[in-house]
Amino acid sequence: MGLFEKIFKRPTIRQIEGYFKMLNGYTPIFTTYEGGVYEMELTRAAIHAIATQFSKLKPEIQGNAYKELSKRLQFRPNPFMDTSKFLYRLATILHVQNTAFIVPITDDTGEVITGYYPILPSRCEVVEYKGQPWLRYTFSTGQKAAIEFEKVGIMTLFQYKNDFFGENNNALNPTMQLMHTQNQGIIEGVKQSANIRFMAKLANIFKPDDIEAERKRFIETNLRADNNGGVLIFDNKYADVKQIVSKPFIIDAAQVEHIKNNVFNYFGANEKILQNNFNEDEWNAFYEGKIEPLAIQLSLVMTNMTFTDREIAFGNQIIFTANRLQYASNQSKLNIVTQLFDRGLITRNEGREVFNMSPLDDGDKYYIRKEYAEVSKLNEAQGLGGEDDALQTSGEGIQSDSPSTTDTGDKQKN
Repeated sequence: MGLFEKIFKRPTIRQIEGYFKMLNGYTPIFTTYEGGVYEMELTRAAIHAIATQFSKLKPEIQGNAYKELSKRLQFRPNPFMDTSKFLYRLATILHVQNTAFIVPITDDTGEVITGYYPILPSRCEVVEYKGQPWLRYTFSTGQKAAIEFEKVGIMTLFQYKNDFFGENNNALNPTMQLMHTQNQGIIEGVKQSANIRFMAKLANIFKPDDIEAERKRFIETNLRADNNGGVLIFDNKYADVKQIVSKPFIIDAAQVEHIKNNVFNYFGANEKILQNNFNEDEWNAFYEGKIEPLAIQLSLVMTNMTFTDREIAFGNQIIFTANRLQYASNQSKLNIVTQLFDRGLITRNEGREVFNMSPLDDGDKYYIRKEYAEVSKLNEAQGLGGEDDALQTSGEGIQSDSPSTTDTGDKQKN
């Protein structure tokens, strides 16, 4: 059994009732079209930077349904990819195609979800079968498969005309043509500036064949590597011989900046993100503007394709988040972790995770500093009537009946 059979266990629809009718009248067909987006150095670098940051998201299943999927989703969503590769490929497909499909991997019954796989079909159609929308895929190998629309996750970018799929990347074509022309100009400019070293003017008129033979003789005699003397000698066949001063090929900086800005604006990235030269404020801006919207969309897509409406109503969902403290400076990490830990908002293990330290066996307890107390209890102990008086009074904090350390109380996840 190959990969195709592992993913698609359902039979192919052979009798369809036509394309699923859309509100805007467009035929619901998705066709793979790269247009060279992933073949240009700058556009590939932008997509790689986004996909790399996206691959760091941490999945989590909330609720009691499908708890057995939690560990699988965190480490290996399918037998062929770990979670990092799954998210990276998903983000890459999404930005190259503006549409990405996630199909569930099920057990032999076809009902219980055991994993997820991002697919890249050459064509996808929304067809109607027994009154319900289905997705019918065609792959570059010629294989076809179909699956219920409600069981598939579809992520999109630039979705406008089509009710199901994102637009293509034709809007980027002018910038890509500029990049191609610029790259070719650089290559030719470097070749020309490096090849021509001397210009010789012949004193007499020669036949083309004689000129070519004389050129080869002149190079062989004077411009060989073993000409240690550095002396150039020519006879009266030549009226003049001049050395061409080689000038380095200079790239138009304004044109380069224009192309880069077009690409960065299109993908929502910048040069510092591509070069991993960002500070915490710059990364937070990139995360909030680019990564977080994709994480929210993926959370909704995978929640809706995994759980029923009833299960969602009971709080079951799949969320993808990032530990944004990982990208802060060490001083910022220390300040924030200290403040949150002292107030009982995080455990020791959660604080250690920020610094990439291994968890402790008893590190899932919450601690709070004893000088913290409720204002009302402080008033009662001091015999004061007003809140302002309490704030102006010094003294030891009043210990509540609850202990200073507590267990998390969370249920053990499968």
